[in-house]
Amino acid sequence: MHRDPHHPKSRRGIVPWVLLVLAALAGPASAQNQTPAPGGSPAQTDVTVAIVLAVDTSGSVSNGRFELQKQGYAAAFRNPQVLNSIHSLPTQAIAVTMMQWTGPRLHVVVADWTLINDKASADAFAAAIDAAPRQLFGGGTSISGAIDYSRVLLAGNPFRATRRVIDISGDGSNNSGRSVTQARDEAVADGIGINGLPILTVEPGLDHYYYDNVIGGPGAFMIPAENYDTFADAILKKLINEIAMAEPGADQTFAAAVSQSRPRLRQNLATSVLPKLPVSKSAMP
Repeated sequence: MHRDPHHPKSRRGIVPWVLLVLAALAGPASAQNQTPAPGGSPAQTDVTVAIVLAVDTSGSVSNGRFELQKQGYAAAFRNPQVLNSIHSLPTQAIAVTMMQWTGPRLHVVVADWTLINDKASADAFAAAIDAAPRQLFGGGTSISGAIDYSRVLLAGNPFRATRRVIDISGDGSNNSGRSVTQARDEAVADGIGINGLPILTVEPGLDHYYYDNVIGGPGAFMIPAENYDTFADAILKKLINEIAMAEPGADQTFAAAVSQSRPRLRQNLATSVLPKLPVSKSAMP
């Protein structure tokens, strides 16, 4: 049984929407992530990509499933392969924040914008994920709301990023709020890429839905997870691919290998190979 998001205990720790917007636009990252510029004003730090990790905590996500998601994200940032990917970038740095989402206006930032450029900063972000409790327990599944709020967070990003990406994981299709395709198209028009990690436990065809309605932008891709038990492996692959594609002109062989016409993609989505490979939109006609 899931808790009512409007119950006082459930709403404890949920910052009102307006305050969240103002906080995001003001830039939540701490001062140590910025360097003083001549004249005393802070200068932005260059990163190759800024990523919003948007984690589904809607009613279909039990506490056990939530913990599997959280453990998967934390383990990925502790994995040396992720740091090696970051160090291969021109800036050798990325910026990341994490938020939980459910309904159109139910979002909570659980890990502020963080500069990741070495093992210590990667481990610190993983520890922040570990320490973040679940703060939302229902309210619908609004992927469009998650996209819209992620845009607000990217607008308040205190780093200067070559690319901006929204990374959405979830186990259901959009059933609350405005059109998800409209939200996606507006984000893409704003120069933001959207990648997806559909979890197929509740809706086996969710990978088709994410491909058609959620992911978008240059090089956009998704990596389906067959279930919550395979989530950790999927998010690790997704982060490595996301970072590797962060620089224009980067090697996108892995994307080209699975990019194909829409009918062929639909056929291949039904096979057992795709949960192990990213599905890219980069070469779609």
